[in-house]
Amino acid sequence: MNTVKIELTQEEKELADAYAKNLGVSLSEAMKSTFFERIEDEYDIALADEAINEYEKDPTTYSLEETRKILRL
Repeated sequence: MNTVKIELTQEEKELADAYAKNLGVSLSEAMKSTFFERIEDEYDIALADEAINEYEKDPTTYSLEETRKILRL
């Protein structure tokens, strides 16, 4: 396992400690889960932006029945 060090002001540390306590987890667990949730959120936003751009290039849509016919389902 690797260790990452971050520097916090006293005020930031107190806020982070309170956040972790509110979640009922250690400070390390709270920071790790929050960090990875943020990464996932930004990835989801990037995918959504890509989908919007693709839709704007070709806004053609198909109903479920049309899709079944196209795919011969």
